[in-house]
Amino acid sequence: MFNEMKLTAWSAGMRSKLSLPLRVELWNGEHVDLSSETPRVTIRIPQASSLRYLLSPSLYKLGRAYVEGAIDVKGRAADMIRIGSELAASTGKHERHFTHPLRLLSPHTRKKDAEAIRYHYDVSNDFYQAWLDENMVYSCAYFETGEEDLATAQVRKIDHILTKIGVRPGHTLLDIGCGWGALAIRAARQFGARVVGVTLSENQARLARERVAAAGLQGRVEIRLQDYRDVGGQFDRITSVGMFEHVGVKHLPEYFERINALLAPGGVVMNHGITSTDVEGRSSPYGGGEFIDQYVFPHGELAHLSEVIKTMQQGGLEVRDVENLRRHYAKTCATWTENFENRADDIARLTDAKRFRIWHVYLAGCAYAFAHDWISLYQIVCGKAGEDPAQIPWSRKYMYP
Repeated sequence: MFNEMKLTAWSAGMRSKLSLPLRVELWNGEHVDLSSETPRVTIRIPQASSLRYLLSPSLYKLGRAYVEGAIDVKGRAADMIRIGSELAASTGKHERHFTHPLRLLSPHTRKKDAEAIRYHYDVSNDFYQAWLDENMVYSCAYFETGEEDLATAQVRKIDHILTKIGVRPGHTLLDIGCGWGALAIRAARQFGARVVGVTLSENQARLARERVAAAGLQGRVEIRLQDYRDVGGQFDRITSVGMFEHVGVKHLPEYFERINALLAPGGVVMNHGITSTDVEGRSSPYGGGEFIDQYVFPHGELAHLSEVIKTMQQGGLEVRDVENLRRHYAKTCATWTENFENRADDIARLTDAKRFRIWHVYLAGCAYAFAHDWISLYQIVCGKAGEDPAQIPWSRKYMYP
């Protein structure tokens, strides 16, 4: 009885502040609606002890309860995230948390970084294949008009990167965090480069090598299961797409210093990655960042754009061009979410129920976070600091042939 009274008081308070197409179903068969609209999301509370997740909601609490099976949630993921965010916002606690001190003391060793990469990327190749485009590009696409399908936009993103850094036939290119090899293959086949791609994911390396062989590019593309810190030699061009988020903010100067060492004189590098929009580098609001830390990207950290540019300079690189693709990533993640839900039955057979729920809300949560400027995505083109300015193009026209 006491729990039902608390829920009644909570729902009355919520309805006085906002109207949400949300139904809350209780363990005793009763339900509460938070508006007169047809519910788009239903939260089922299977037992009285689970009510605490709802009475003081945050994205972390609600996400954790859903993932761990303490509550059941039905509805489209985009609606789940929107309603969850509005519930969290209604508490008035718009907190962004600093990285936990113990985490700052935890070094990004080769072993820990490899474990984190395997946790995220080695779910299975079939799992990713089910909702990515045909080339399995797992990073922000590039939509010239917004009307392109995902596969077209991903190819355009790769071409946009390779054009920005001026890849030419005969150039050597290092792709740090090469994924399943789409950029490496495109750089060799369409731009004439000789490519080394490195990844810490065994699943990615295996399939990328198969794709290189199928394309007949074994003599031009080498895929290595290798830490970027162990790569030797120098390269005319370097790309890092969706990888530097795993480096750790305090290690960014070392990361860019290593890239500088690998970059040949007159060379060009592109860093394409997610950033925090909080000037203090704090996590996403309402506990969204904490959810990702625990369940999605262990050991991952997002820096603010200002910190990225500063650490690039500390690493001996000169920033030449910066482009914000936040709108593009919001659309990319929304498309991934739609693909995931359209193939939900197939995907559920490819993984366990807990991981399915993690990804169900994670992809939609990312779309929401990019759309609401909680996080962003920047492509930054650099060269070695102190070089002749003749290395820098007069205009950006070359990027848009």
